[in-house]
Amino acid sequence: MGESKGVVKHILLAKFKDGILEEQIDQLIKGYANLVNLIEPMKAFQCGKDVSIENLHQGFTHVFESTFESTQGIAEYISHPAHVEFANKFLSSLDKVIVIDYKPTLVCN
Repeated sequence: MGESKGVVKHILLAKFKDGILEEQIDQLIKGYANLVNLIEPMKAFQCGKDVSIENLHQGFTHVFESTFESTQGIAEYISHPAHVEFANKFLSSLDKVIVIDYKPTLVCN
């Protein structure tokens, strides 16, 4: 059970649907950022737009990173009513999404 402890990063890559206005995206981002104030296990939030010159983004335009103290914290976050309500709105505006959770380490195994 010790593996559930320790910092976990929750990464979401998003491509918004065509026709979603920049103002709508800004509102969705503000809503996502506000979850850190509503859901205790969510300790930090960062986001940004793709700026890579490699052109390997496969259409994904935004990245969202949330920090949790454990995998149990992510489970609590996913089932939290504020997240469920927001996710329904957010995911319906996306054309593509990838979610990965990982534990940062100094050396990747």
